[in-house]
Amino acid sequence: MTDLLIVVDMQRDFVSGALGSAQARAIVPAVCARIEQAVQEGTPVVFTLDTHEDAYMDTREGRHLPVPHCLRGSEGWALEPEIAACCRPGMLSFEKPSFGSLALMRHVQTVALGRGAPDGRGMTVELCGVCTDICVVSNALLLKAALPEADLVVDGALCAGVTPESHAAALATMRACQIDVR
Repeated sequence: MTDLLIVVDMQRDFVSGALGSAQARAIVPAVCARIEQAVQEGTPVVFTLDTHEDAYMDTREGRHLPVPHCLRGSEGWALEPEIAACCRPGMLSFEKPSFGSLALMRHVQTVALGRGAPDGRGMTVELCGVCTDICVVSNALLLKAALPEADLVVDGALCAGVTPESHAAALATMRACQIDVR
């Protein structure tokens, strides 16, 4: 059983907006189904939200990816509507100004400590979402470093990358780092 499902950046700008893709749109029904399954199983679900401010273009990321996206409070910052419809009261979200979320990592560490497993031993944490090759892999590797004994799982069918090739490369990288890629 999964102890925690992390849904990474399933926001409008990454699915149907400024940086959206056919691959991202294609995974929405499966991600919704996985969220619903987690709810039925009693598995906690948390979300990450890529969050940028109006000065995004003045940031390092903005200089390297000059496409304003996920600006706090904008339509593109919101979860894709089908994903938002799967949300339930009590589900947490973690805003992140960069690829990986240190707040998410600390939250998962706190959960592990509460279970008496500071290294994550006996825990299963699953990640899905976008972009496989940027934010999914970044968060997976942060969690791997924080909880080296946890079983981390990524279902490639519930993720989409910037391109199909970069998606496959990120899955290979995670496999190499002992993350269970399905």
